[in-house]
Amino acid sequence: MKTLDEYLGLAGQAHGHICAGQILGVRLAMLGMREIGIEDPERERKRFVTYVEIDRCATDAVALVTGCRLGKRSLKFLDWGKMAATFVDLQTGRGARIVAREDSKARAQEMFPELDKEHAQQKAYRALSDEELFDKSAVRVEVRAEDLPGFKAPRVVCEKCGEGINFKREVVVAGRTLCRGCAGSSYFSPLP
Repeated sequence: MKTLDEYLGLAGQAHGHICAGQILGVRLAMLGMREIGIEDPERERKRFVTYVEIDRCATDAVALVTGCRLGKRSLKFLDWGKMAATFVDLQTGRGARIVAREDSKARAQEMFPELDKEHAQQKAYRALSDEELFDKSAVRVEVRAEDLPGFKAPRVVCEKCGEGINFKREVVVAGRTLCRGCAGSSYFSPLP
């Protein structure tokens, strides 16, 4: 694994700037990788998947450290609004959920009262120990076959809208095969 400073240099380039979320995300991912026994995420990139629970700066940093990507189906996004990620070793089944401690922001202001909130957090998030920044727990995640990178399955067509559906995401309602949108879970409304 690279050093914190190496990852932060890459994170700044990839994300466009360094912020407290980037530092937290890099540290969170480095800890998660260590917890599941991954020493070189680049070399072992097909061995694990990562679930992130927030769509903020830290998620870009987690993706950078792990090499997991939505398009490669190794990064899974759960819109839970939590500064947390779960790392799962697909070979061993070992999982680790890492959560940023809620008191780390207050701790940063206590450590660096002369700095504004953002700069205090940046400095503190570099200095605090993993135990002061994160809660960690061993977890088990049942990764379904259709959620694995490289999964192949027949593509089906929604009987209502005619759009194709991949990865067993269809639902059957009253005997009809439908996409989730047509089954009532749409995130958009068509305009007339």
